[in-house]
Amino acid sequence: MKKLLLIVNPCSGKRKTARFLSQIIDIFNRAGYDVSIYITAARTEATAVAAGRAKDFDMIVCAGGDGTFNEVVSGMVSGGATCPLGYIPAGSTNDFASSLGLSSNILQAAKDIIDGTEKTFDIGKFGNRYFSYVASFGAFTRASYATSQSVKNALGHLAYVLGGIKEIPSIHGYDVKFETDKGEVFEDSYIFGAISNSTSVGGVLTLSETMVDLDDGLFELLLIRKPKNAAELGKCVTALLRQNYDSPMITFCPTRKVEITADPEMSWTLDGEEEYGHEVVTAENLHDAIRVIVPKPKEKRIRKKRKCLLKAQ
Repeated sequence: MKKLLLIVNPCSGKRKTARFLSQIIDIFNRAGYDVSIYITAARTEATAVAAGRAKDFDMIVCAGGDGTFNEVVSGMVSGGATCPLGYIPAGSTNDFASSLGLSSNILQAAKDIIDGTEKTFDIGKFGNRYFSYVASFGAFTRASYATSQSVKNALGHLAYVLGGIKEIPSIHGYDVKFETDKGEVFEDSYIFGAISNSTSVGGVLTLSETMVDLDDGLFELLLIRKPKNAAELGKCVTALLRQNYDSPMITFCPTRKVEITADPEMSWTLDGEEEYGHEVVTAENLHDAIRVIVPKPKEKRIRKKRKCLLKAQ
């Protein structure tokens, strides 16, 4: 039998993974996998486990939120593991899972890992840490790590939205300089910034699928300039709602690598987890760094279903 390591964060989301754990294991067993389970009990534990044990398995599956996924990816990359990675999204927001088209139904997500297909994806390196889909600062980013797990479990995605709303009165600009690998320089006072590889950022901002490719070797750099008055604030909000990134309030450009100069007291979030500030830090794209199992295209599923119906007839 092939060997599978299932890394579970029991506190993610509404702790629903625990309710379905035996069924998840049964799905993998019936597909020919000998399942070993590791239940995490503290932050960064998933990283240590993945770094130390991933090479001994044919597949790694993590069940938790985007933070858990980040930890497992960080461990696999730092430990040199090359086996495919499955993701059962069980967090409160699951931005990256949404970008991958993964099912929010836990058992369906497990089945999709068995029936799915491998696809390579880029990840980011921010200083000495890794991120799966976004490194961000400014408005709304603090809500992702400052909201307690119990509140996230109770309110789900709403917890992030409410946390972001509470930040609005205290939103201020951050003087930051960005220099891309192409020599482009952006320097201003920004209320929000993100180096992302996802169609959803913080569960609040959404990027069009036509603008984001998760394995093209590039990030999307999104910066929102601090409004000088109510009129500029209105233009900023309208541009974001319409996904109009040609607005003078917004900087949007693809980049493989970017050097950032900022106040070292300005904190960041990596996939929703806090990262302390840096005076100077480099974020770079690691092209095709991981292999993630994603659902097969719907067209193939439809053909398979039709074949089954024809056989039954």
